[in-house]
Amino acid sequence: MTDKITIEIDGRACEAAPGEMIIAVADREGITIPRFCYHKKLSIAANCRMCLVEAEAGGRPFPKPVPACATPVSDGMKVQTRSPKAIDAQEGTMEFLLINHPLDCPICDQGGECELQDVAMGYGGDVSRYSERKRVVEDEDLGPLIATEMTRCIHCTRCVRFGAEIAGVRELGATGRGETMRIGTFTAVAVEHELSGNVIDLCPVGALTSKPYRFQARAWELTGRDSISPHDGVGANLRLHVRRDQVLRVHPNDNETVNETWIADRDRFSYEGLYAADRLTQPMIKRDGAWQAVAWGEAMTLVAERLKAADPATSGWWLAPNATLEELYLAQRVARGLGVADIDSRLRQQDFRDDAVAPLRPWLGCTIAELETRRAILVIGSDLRQEQPLLAHRIRKAALAGAGVGCVNPLELELNHAATQLVVDPAALPAALAAIAKALDCAPEGAGAALIAAAEPDEAQRALAELLRAGEAGQGGLVALGALAVAHPDYALIRALAETIATTSGCALGWLPAAANSVGAHLAGALPQVGPGGVALERPGRALDAMLAEAPRTLVLWGVEPDRDLIDPARAMAACEQAEFVVACSAFRSPSLEAGADVLLPIGAFAETSGTFVNASGVWQSFQGAVAPPGEARPGWKVLRVLGNLLDLRGFDYVSAAGVREELAECCGEAVHDNAARAALGALEPRLAEGGLARVGGVPIYALDALVRRAPALQRTAMPRAALALYLHPERAAALGLEEGAEATLSQGGRTLDCEVRLDARLAPGCAWVPAAVAGSERLGAQIGPIEITAAGAQRG
Repeated sequence: MTDKITIEIDGRACEAAPGEMIIAVADREGITIPRFCYHKKLSIAANCRMCLVEAEAGGRPFPKPVPACATPVSDGMKVQTRSPKAIDAQEGTMEFLLINHPLDCPICDQGGECELQDVAMGYGGDVSRYSERKRVVEDEDLGPLIATEMTRCIHCTRCVRFGAEIAGVRELGATGRGETMRIGTFTAVAVEHELSGNVIDLCPVGALTSKPYRFQARAWELTGRDSISPHDGVGANLRLHVRRDQVLRVHPNDNETVNETWIADRDRFSYEGLYAADRLTQPMIKRDGAWQAVAWGEAMTLVAERLKAADPATSGWWLAPNATLEELYLAQRVARGLGVADIDSRLRQQDFRDDAVAPLRPWLGCTIAELETRRAILVIGSDLRQEQPLLAHRIRKAALAGAGVGCVNPLELELNHAATQLVVDPAALPAALAAIAKALDCAPEGAGAALIAAAEPDEAQRALAELLRAGEAGQGGLVALGALAVAHPDYALIRALAETIATTSGCALGWLPAAANSVGAHLAGALPQVGPGGVALERPGRALDAMLAEAPRTLVLWGVEPDRDLIDPARAMAACEQAEFVVACSAFRSPSLEAGADVLLPIGAFAETSGTFVNASGVWQSFQGAVAPPGEARPGWKVLRVLGNLLDLRGFDYVSAAGVREELAECCGEAVHDNAARAALGALEPRLAEGGLARVGGVPIYALDALVRRAPALQRTAMPRAALALYLHPERAAALGLEEGAEATLSQGGRTLDCEVRLDARLAPGCAWVPAAVAGSERLGAQIGPIEITAAGAQRG
């Protein structure tokens, strides 16, 4: 049996795979067949009937037109898409679809790019024969992201199928029959899952549109600009729609190897943050405690003089891991040109004990597309759907294909697929991994030797070990470390145990980078022990924890808000206050920067600068600026170029961001990404003692970076465990004498905070979940660490 067959469409010979649908073959050959319900990523519904064509197989014509989306091809089949019979069927279907559709194209946001408009022009009549009353459907409020005009709905069910098949969250469904059929939520709740905005792109009419974009512009007024998402490590491909130098909406660009045809809601709606009221638009200098706007020349001269005069041994640079590759590379060039070695972009990490042996060029461990083919995946320390929406979608596809998925976390995740979940206290995470390693018959050696030797695996830990063994027997597995693992006080020990588990089980070791350029930061040399190209430095500088313990006298912040972006915001702000001179290069003028900085330099944000992001699988993705930065703000790489020249550093004569990128590419050469430790790590003792209560500060999905924190629509969504509160397991709350809605006093790192108690049975008993990166959380200590809790007003013993 051959792999290909030949069919004929409109007289053209076409190759096809046996069982392939007619419409898929036609699309590949560039032959237009109208459709509404069909979508290449969704199951076949065949309910709009717009794709009716005339066909014959084996020399015998089908008795009536057949739906091209639901008719498989056979060898020798002949298809006519424009025959009188096909056209008559298509025109009849179009007339039926328009019977109840309102004539409100002039006020519809979909006007000008509407599939119904286009198909009606090609296949519809110019006069309607329908003279009865049209139906009217009451609109449902689906939340702050999606606007509804359900009278326009033609019941294609794309949105329903997307929720069930892609997102794994059935928030929308169809009720009723015939003319009384309605698309809506079953329980009158908002549609706010992390991929919900994709239904806007899927809707072929104006029934579901973007609420933030509503009535902003017409489609023909917009200019499209390609870009890359600045948030997580996927690097979703975006299409920015611009009018009058302003980004008005964001759509996905197709890229099968990265984001397929989907984007997360924070990729789609975060552009609103570009127009926040606190945008920094002028250079500013603090004089006598008051901020004054100054010219660029004055500000840059002052910065150059102070940096040149500063002692390199007492200077530090904190770089945001979502800065562009060019900015990170130039920033470390300026710093090291001044003799400064204390440079770090790992802002949400507190354990650096393995820096001497840690991998120099870490990555996901496989391509993003390959996640779907893994037969076993163990995720350690990650709230997957909140941290990595698009990677979670890929892992869901793997699970649906039969892969075993396991998770080890301080909470039970709200997943949309089958998974084996092990919920452990934060302090018990290293011991739990050691038990899995022992169940895999790992030799007790390396950093976790003592824990492995003492481990007694329970049934759940043995189940995870068996899951990984199944992956070894199939197409391979993956052991991946997430943001909660990276933030753990024992991350070095956790990473070593994860590598032991991966090596013994025959799986790859992976890392789920939380920021857009975390992988790129290693290549750019934005770490104290790593230079450009991801090479080890002979004389490494101090990591972030050392700079927080002993504050630098001169500090440069690049795209960093110290009260939101660091592992321990209280210590970060204290370091800024203790420093003699602080320069903050930022797109925003936040209260923490105004309090801690001496000079503010405005730099362009996402969409306002050219640059490159390196995604989780090591793919370099470059983009151009779509709009100009506001006011006097300038692209970051240009600011660093000027600073390098003012400091009399050699080689800062770049003409474009592409020139910077090419220079770094030469440094990287043929560098290969690798997650393996460079040498064996000696025994490590856990820092977080078991038996006590540990605070876990997960970063909510819409608090990840400065841009999403300023996007109004995203901030109005109701995501789990996002509000500042103390979330406790009911048993632990009862033991502490606390109940739902009570006020509790939290004490961590010598700091206190009063907040409301909320009960959550998904949490481990030893976990006190207090979200990080939200207003008020800066008053506590490290993102994960010991914490004391009492009822508000009670005395601690």
